[in-house]
Amino acid sequence: MSKVTFFTSESVCSGHPDKIADGISDLLLDELLKQDVNSRAGIETVVGSNQIAIFGEIQSKAKINVESLVRNYIKNLGYNKIEWGFSDQSIFHNYLHQQSPEISVGVDSEGAGDQGMMFGFACRETENFMPLPISLAHSLTAKLDLIRLQGKLIWLRPDGKAQITVKYIDGLPFSVDKIVMAVCHDQKVNQVQLKKAIIQKVIAPVLDQFKLRLPRSDSIIINGTGRWYIPGPESDAGLTGRKIVVDTYGGYARVGGGAFSGKDASKVDRSGAYAARFIAKNIVAKGYADKCEVCLAYAIGQRYPLMQTIETFGTAKVSDQVIDDFQKKIIDTSVNGIIKRLDLKRPFYQLTTNYGHFGKSDLSYEQIITKID
Repeated sequence: MSKVTFFTSESVCSGHPDKIADGISDLLLDELLKQDVNSRAGIETVVGSNQIAIFGEIQSKAKINVESLVRNYIKNLGYNKIEWGFSDQSIFHNYLHQQSPEISVGVDSEGAGDQGMMFGFACRETENFMPLPISLAHSLTAKLDLIRLQGKLIWLRPDGKAQITVKYIDGLPFSVDKIVMAVCHDQKVNQVQLKKAIIQKVIAPVLDQFKLRLPRSDSIIINGTGRWYIPGPESDAGLTGRKIVVDTYGGYARVGGGAFSGKDASKVDRSGAYAARFIAKNIVAKGYADKCEVCLAYAIGQRYPLMQTIETFGTAKVSDQVIDDFQKKIIDTSVNGIIKRLDLKRPFYQLTTNYGHFGKSDLSYEQIITKID
């Protein structure tokens, strides 16, 4: 008898409060790196009702206008209405300071900028080797943002979420069971119009892209409490790093103890997670396993991981030794080895902020190795 299971993942739009915070943190990191590739940063952003605050530490030769950059970013997200309670005109606070010398001394010796464990995962459920539920959820929020920016639904406002439940049969994705979306809008559209438009313009095209059928209408919930007029931090404060499950594998695989945005590559919370994904994806892409999870663990100031494991969940097609040898050939998992192999001193981090840090083919740690020197 077949075993039926269900799995749910969610994603959020770029105008979601937590993603506003992530976006600001990554924006400032990129601006520092544009002027000084050796910049170090751990930037935390808080956005709330008519408030923007930047915290954290930096060490850089770069000179940037933090307030101007932040206000322009918020405006470009669509938060240009003072009446929404949060906008590019909101009160601004800058509490950035120099990096702690106790941390700096460890990084100066090419060691990790923090301790912690990181996980990377890959499977064969999608073309980008990501679990299907999170891939669908990200596609829905990305499509919702695109529709708004293109002006195809003029009543959309810059905030939203998507949650999708996938039905599995014997461990393989079979169909979409339920879809839940939260969509911020103006008063010109009613609930019936809203649901019809979102299904036609957002949900149907995304499912068609994945060659999946729409679930029944009563299995699609758009704005479960009815109307939603006020977007962003006026309704719910946002913090950097609070969407770590959205940023990774949608709960389908384990995640480490630290978030990503606003951190330079010396922070192994970020670089280690990218390296772990790089290893896992290449193992699966090579055909050595159908599913793979890589775990790395570091100590502050130490160059090499204290622990490094590879789990293939009984799906391996080759021996553990073959997999281990392959991993060692494609990347050196010392902190400096990861930074060099994946070119992580580039100012590319804004590309990672929205719709997940993994599964995007143009990122260095998503590249599939076809030739080993």
